[in-house]
Amino acid sequence: MTEQNNILFLRSAATLQNPFNTTERVLEWIKEQNKKILVDVQQIPFQQMQPMWQFDSDGNLRHASGKFFSIEGIRVRTNYGNVQEWEQPIINQPEIGYLGIITKEIDGILYFLLQAKVEPGNVNNVQLSPTLQATKSNYSQVHHGNKPLYLEYFQNAKPEQVLLDQLQSEQGARFLRKRNRNIIIRVEEEIPIYDNFVWLTLAQIKALASIDNIVNMDTRTVISGIPLKVDDRVELPNVWCSSMLQNATPLHKMTEILSWLTSLKCKYELNVTPIPLSEVEHWRTTDLAIEHEDGRFFKVIAAQVEINNREVKTWCQPLVAPVQQGLTAFVIKKINGTFHFLVQGKVEPGNFDIVEMAPTVQCITDNYTGKNNQPFVEYVLQARKEQIRVDTLQSEEGGRFYQEQNRNLIIEADEQFPVDNLPENYIWVSFQQLMLFLHFNNYLNIQSRSLISLIRFC
Repeated sequence: MTEQNNILFLRSAATLQNPFNTTERVLEWIKEQNKKILVDVQQIPFQQMQPMWQFDSDGNLRHASGKFFSIEGIRVRTNYGNVQEWEQPIINQPEIGYLGIITKEIDGILYFLLQAKVEPGNVNNVQLSPTLQATKSNYSQVHHGNKPLYLEYFQNAKPEQVLLDQLQSEQGARFLRKRNRNIIIRVEEEIPIYDNFVWLTLAQIKALASIDNIVNMDTRTVISGIPLKVDDRVELPNVWCSSMLQNATPLHKMTEILSWLTSLKCKYELNVTPIPLSEVEHWRTTDLAIEHEDGRFFKVIAAQVEINNREVKTWCQPLVAPVQQGLTAFVIKKINGTFHFLVQGKVEPGNFDIVEMAPTVQCITDNYTGKNNQPFVEYVLQARKEQIRVDTLQSEEGGRFYQEQNRNLIIEADEQFPVDNLPENYIWVSFQQLMLFLHFNNYLNIQSRSLISLIRFC
């Protein structure tokens, strides 16, 4: 990233004052958008999704076009964790989609064009999504609907317009090796601004993300990848967060962290075998759901959807529904003058390269309120008020998940919290080192990226 682009990102991250749209006005605008958009999502029996969605001879749930995504079965064998063999349904969506944001510099400040978008699984209908949020099946018009707005700006972007361009993973417990293109481009010319789009600074986006379920997961993953570096020409009012950008000495060198991660990838095995969904052990398919026999983890339901401002107004699709609220949390600690994040190397069946760097605590598919073998869960749940730096409810992506929320926490550790003698798959990583890993694909998982996006610099 050039020095000029870094300053633009920093200024935007430090600017809450927006002469076009105050943050308070944006919240009112979201309410107005909710009133204007007709949304009706009803659970239906799987049979009512035919002929567009149907179960094949293996019991797998597929779209008639062979596109979009499918719900399939897998058998997992690993030497990681307490449960080392299981079977489960998983979303197979091999195509790579766009998660793209258009930016524009106005009077020295970089503004981000976000969309008030409704996904069928959103808990509150309208959330702030990227300028472009589309699967390949969507933007290639498999559904015979209109092309997504602003698609051509990303398809025709020149190299000098691209500020960020990464392939990043999605939930490894729910998707099979799924990735999206996270991209930010900059335009110079005037572009049309449609009724459900708004210009915001990066600071405004982060402020809105501190409110439950306002900024959607796709926006959070894109802005998490912005590589901010300290610059004396830009004043960051939030002293606590701006200290993360200081060039202090990290506890571990990058070579040591890479060696730690490589050793985990060599130690932990991950064997994922496709099997017919109808043969997945301990899971059953009823008229209304694909669910675990104990009512745990998640279930797959069928939905009839009507949203009157989408490229296609009505459709049916499967959605993955949670059975309880999840928890994701980073424990952070100031070491050698800069904040470090306690990262775990986590194996999930859909991971692209066995292990990804996950938050200190990640419990999204099982109950964390009772007996739990995950390290640091009790420490996070018992944190004192003065330790809590971030605490919000954030939604998972509403295009595939039905009203799934996770509590997102960043906890500052007390003096007694250990720096050494950690479990072997945990390591302290400085904020600046995490930013370096975000330059590349498939290092930080989506839960880590979502938490990082919530850090405010003003």
